Amino acid sequence: MKAIGFQQHLPIKEANSLIDLEIERPVAQGQDVLVEVKAVSINPVDTKVRAHGSDESEPKIIGYDAAGIVVEVGDQASLFSVGDEVYYAGAINRPGSNSDFQLVDERIVAKKPGRLTFSEAAALPLTALTAYEALTDRLHLTFDAKSNLEKTMLIIGAAGGVGSIATQLANKAGLTIIGTASRPETIDWAKAHGAHHTINHHEDFRQQLEQLGYHHVDYIFCLNATDQHFEAMVDVIAPQGMICSIVETDQKLDLSALQQKSATFVWEFMFTRSLFETPDMIRQHEILTQVATWLDEETLETTVTQTLIGLNAANLKEAHRLVESGKTIGKIVVEQQ
Repeated sequence: MKAIGFQQHLPIKEANSLIDLEIERPVAQGQDVLVEVKAVSINPVDTKVRAHGSDESEPKIIGYDAAGIVVEVGDQASLFSVGDEVYYAGAINRPGSNSDFQLVDERIVAKKPGRLTFSEAAALPLTALTAYEALTDRLHLTFDAKSNLEKTMLIIGAAGGVGSIATQLANKAGLTIIGTASRPETIDWAKAHGAHHTINHHEDFRQQLEQLGYHHVDYIFCLNATDQHFEAMVDVIAPQGMICSIVETDQKLDLSALQQKSATFVWEFMFTRSLFETPDMIRQHEILTQVATWLDEETLETTVTQTLIGLNAANLKEAHRLVESGKTIGKIVVEQQ
């Protein structure tokens, strides 16, 4: 089968940063299903894994979002049948979706929203799982809008891939959402997807929040530059408030600064369940199933903004380049021809 991968961790402009490959088609066993990949989308994690690390002894296939059709099921798999249309984000420690076929554990797969095309569905799994887990599992929110009517959430990076779905989900939870965005087009996008207000992440948070009438916020979801924004987050988080970040940092964070407020800082890493095969790994199947229901009910919408036709190294290199530019809005999808 065809696949796209690399052996050297290189800048995307280098010729061998991503290359077209021919590899053996895998076989479904155990709880795995084999999916014929119809579309993938690109996330910052794709670019980080590609660019950083030691040279690989064998070609490494990445890709952490996909939609496709089940063509084989393992002997212990029971959730899906051949012919089912599915979507999923995969696992960071297994071969990825940038290939004609992919093996994936059925516990992190769900049936694709029927209303969406494969490309529209492929834009969603990683971002939807990240946002849903952050809100419910890390910040302990529910989707009972009445219980959160007086609560506020600041989403740092509201127009990106995760931000685009987080604003929609936070809206479902009944929160007042303040998103950060710095350009007219990102401000418009954030507001169109559920942000009630926007502030500029390049300017003083407190001053802008107070101009909106807020002295502090109850929740912060940080999707950009944790270290850069940490002091500002400490400053504006409410006493007993909660901060969740998805962005790693190599800087030391002064967690003691949160002590007097008894505030919580927590990480969200979407791959935790699949990486450690946690007992509740099937929760990702359940989350994606719920998200699919909302998408089919048209109370959520896909966040794809650009589609490239042809799953090959050239198109994936262009998609990586666009994501690395830091200027993308929503999600970029690469579709099989």
